[in-house]
Amino acid sequence: MNAPTGLDFAAISERVQSEVQRAIQRSIKGVEYFSSSGPSLGSTPKDELHSRGTMHLYHYRPQASEVYRVPVLIVMATTNRGYILDLVPGQSFIEFLLKRGYDVYMLDWTAPKPEEKSLRMEDYVLDFIPDCVRRVQQDSGETDVSVIGYCFGGVLSLLYGSIFKDGPMKNLICFTTPIDFREMKLFANFADRRYFDVDGLIDSTGNMPPELILQSFEMLRPASRMAGQVQLWENIWNDEFVKSYRMFDRWATDTLPLAGEYFRAITKDLMWDNKLYNDTMTVGGRQAKLADIKVPILHAVAEHDHIVPYDAAKHLITKIGSEDKEEVMLKGGHVSLVAGANAIKRLWPKLDSWLGKRST
Repeated sequence: MNAPTGLDFAAISERVQSEVQRAIQRSIKGVEYFSSSGPSLGSTPKDELHSRGTMHLYHYRPQASEVYRVPVLIVMATTNRGYILDLVPGQSFIEFLLKRGYDVYMLDWTAPKPEEKSLRMEDYVLDFIPDCVRRVQQDSGETDVSVIGYCFGGVLSLLYGSIFKDGPMKNLICFTTPIDFREMKLFANFADRRYFDVDGLIDSTGNMPPELILQSFEMLRPASRMAGQVQLWENIWNDEFVKSYRMFDRWATDTLPLAGEYFRAITKDLMWDNKLYNDTMTVGGRQAKLADIKVPILHAVAEHDHIVPYDAAKHLITKIGSEDKEEVMLKGGHVSLVAGANAIKRLWPKLDSWLGKRST
């Protein structure tokens, strides 16, 4: 066997030095990661028009010289905060809408307090949303309002639209919104009425703890957090990658508790009895049938959505009573559909094209 040449030793030495430097850089960046708070999220200028308990209504300051006549009200999911749609400049759906000339409002949520455990589905559908719509009308001076609902915010928007079918909602846009809760497979198993004592849980805890909600999401992809952390470590010196990771990870773990009675209704009416899909849903004694919605509707679904699989969302367009209705399936997952580079290229331009024609 031939002994290594001087050139071989030089190559080995260079490689060792490179790996040592790489490890040092990774360690330094790791210290920076844990010692810094990350980018500031949700920084698009806005004013709080009204707040009441868990409900907060914001109006974003216009950024275009000409604004569409019909204002837009975004209804966020009750489990997550609205800054996923307003990450940082250049990656903000809110900023995009403002620059495209829309007058944007958001119904966002904070954690319900223990004394708000008695909030029911009707408080959200028959009180919070109508109250915000009225305030948007008063602030904008317009009668018509377009509504955008994200995930379960879409479910609330559908219930609102089906009950208040004579207006003032002019257009409805749903992002990744489930209606057939039998197809939310892992959630359906988690909430199986044979094993899940929702009454005992809510009677003892008051509100649904956020830790249980977060764990139910993470059970959908048990290894995803570990895989993400490995990927972060491998790319720790890539500032753009780290910035993106921190934004999405912060939002994903910033889960809100759910008001007890509200969660009880979600479990029994939607998860157990699938009433929205079966056309038997009522809210506060008022029927909520999807066929009663007649306004133009766009439903955007994600090709690789592990939270709301397509089978849970695909019947929405066929059950809606509107003549002007469209479903669009785009690449991405439950979050990347609406936020990040994928959303910038696909969903945002599609929504602008669809909504702009219906906002004059």
